[in-house]
Amino acid sequence: MSSSINLISGNASKYLAEKIAKCYGTKLAEVVLNRFSDGEFQPSFEETVRGNELFIIQSTFAPTDNLFELLLLIDAAKRASARHIIAVMPYFGYARQDRKDKPRVPIGAKLVANLLISAGLNRIITMDLHADQIQGFFDIPVDHLYASAIFLPYLKNLNLPNMAMATPDTGGTRRAGTYAKALDTELIITFKQRAKANVIEKMTIIGDVKGRDIVLVDDIIDTAGTITKAANMMMEQGASSVRAVCTHAILSGKAYDYIEKSNITKVIVTDTIPLKKPCSKIEVLTTAPLFADVIKKVLNCESISTHFKFNI
Repeated sequence: MSSSINLISGNASKYLAEKIAKCYGTKLAEVVLNRFSDGEFQPSFEETVRGNELFIIQSTFAPTDNLFELLLLIDAAKRASARHIIAVMPYFGYARQDRKDKPRVPIGAKLVANLLISAGLNRIITMDLHADQIQGFFDIPVDHLYASAIFLPYLKNLNLPNMAMATPDTGGTRRAGTYAKALDTELIITFKQRAKANVIEKMTIIGDVKGRDIVLVDDIIDTAGTITKAANMMMEQGASSVRAVCTHAILSGKAYDYIEKSNITKVIVTDTIPLKKPCSKIEVLTTAPLFADVIKKVLNCESISTHFKFNI
């Protein structure tokens, strides 16, 4: 391994970190996670990182131990005299708490940003934040990547005869609009009203879906309730097929059952979060080459803007 860089992985993202390291052309630095009988844990670097550029690869999906492990790794790197500490967070947990949507609630994304900076972080590389403004919570550089660089070529190669992009809710209109513009397709919007978190009260489709091959676009698929309900409604209104592309596959609760029983042809996700179990309707695209290339460019002080230009 080069003396100028160390790639470190937390336990949650080791499956992805190994692929990133392979694409980069190196190996992960050895880290030991010591656990105490009460559940407390302590990470330890088993090789020197003094004066090196240190990239810590760790998504912060549930449980919260994944976030705290990342914080401990950052603190350990700072105390081991790493030159710069960069967190590669393919999935940034608590990003849905980006504002106060009702009285007396926290802004979880801002709290996580504060914790990361206080721990000693110098830079963050992440993908498809739930809200772009989360970048403003940091007073350090944020490289915000988009899974569209992976999904758009995939969708183009499908050669669907009458493709239309759709959003499962109004909050994702801008994201779906970007895909529609890049692929020169129509945009269909789904308007939903929630009774409470993860419970949909009413859903309306705005646009003509008849005879179209619909592609639903979202950043997160959690319970899969919204995606599957939208897909079923679109098929009932005459759509030829419905697919979904979602960056972060949280897939909690009955998500796998909902997807299997729905009218969705395929759900295409990335490997920012590992699947809990296999599913015949889910296809996973890797983010490893993208993250490996961005790490190289950051290390060499090169522009990463090429990843935002879609040559499809």
